[in-house]
Amino acid sequence: MQDKINQYISEINAFTPASSEELETYRIKFLGTKGIIKDLFDEFKTVSAEEKRVLGKVLNEFKKLAEEKHQSYKEQFESGAELTSSTFDLTLPGEGFEIGSRHPLSLVRKEIIEIFKKLGFNVAEGPEIEDDWHNFSALNFPEEHPARDMQDTFFIKKDAENGDIALRTHTSSVQVRMMENGKPPFRAIMPGRVYRNEAISARAHCFFHQVEGLYVDENVSFADLKQTLFYFVQELYGEGTKVRFRPSYFPFTEPSAEMDISCSICKGSGCQMCKGSGWVEILGCGMVDPNVLENCGIDSSKYTGFAFGMGIERITNLKYQIKDLRLFSENDIRFLKQFQSEIL
Repeated sequence: MQDKINQYISEINAFTPASSEELETYRIKFLGTKGIIKDLFDEFKTVSAEEKRVLGKVLNEFKKLAEEKHQSYKEQFESGAELTSSTFDLTLPGEGFEIGSRHPLSLVRKEIIEIFKKLGFNVAEGPEIEDDWHNFSALNFPEEHPARDMQDTFFIKKDAENGDIALRTHTSSVQVRMMENGKPPFRAIMPGRVYRNEAISARAHCFFHQVEGLYVDENVSFADLKQTLFYFVQELYGEGTKVRFRPSYFPFTEPSAEMDISCSICKGSGCQMCKGSGWVEILGCGMVDPNVLENCGIDSSKYTGFAFGMGIERITNLKYQIKDLRLFSENDIRFLKQFQSEIL
């Protein structure tokens, strides 16, 4: 009986009806009241109980195959689709299709990565759900420290062993993991999505994208940091873009600074984007605080390093003159199509 079924399966697989009449003949032969499947089920009643356990499944699958074959061709013939070569004009040109486009944030992220790769920076990644140590404590945010209020956090749960579990507020947590699990020198950037509990508006969102960088080695200085970022700006926005550094505060760097560039929209003359100042802040940076190095098991008397972090949305705003952050996450095809030429 098994051999019969295998033979019929081969016949069904090779069957291709050219008309509804041929399909009807197939139905009568296999699925009719006096068809092959009916005969096989009658024969199945006479086999032993041991054979039934094996043949029952095979027979049901064979019946399903025969029915699906009939149904698929029946639908095609009912819709008027004849499967003969005379039905189609094979000389007609194919239907065109639209070329997709990369998301503007993906384009800028890739460009940033390529620039830093030229300087020897690798790409490092880490989890988006983090514990308190990697997201705060190791980065010089002691408990109850006012600096923790700088970032409104999405907390997930309390953990007695590891502290609060939260969505990461920055990709600095990847820096901590990298320093904990390796030995200097480190030279890497950390692109990724981060989350902060902020009201959604044209200038802010509850999630956004960052690229942070870290360089730790012997004799690394603030001059190395400035030259690295100056090169980055010239590559991304073009030669002639002006740069300035302003003193700032971040718990994990000392000294710390914010870096501004001359507004690429008004060329420094003043506009809405730069609020009339001619300058736009694009990133924060500084020398890695010795406490952070020690927290990660690195000898701060031997090694120094710098770190920086930027929002990809802010960089993209300036590059493409996009004024509303919400456009990046609304998936409006009309908006995304504007970047189609960027991949051609």
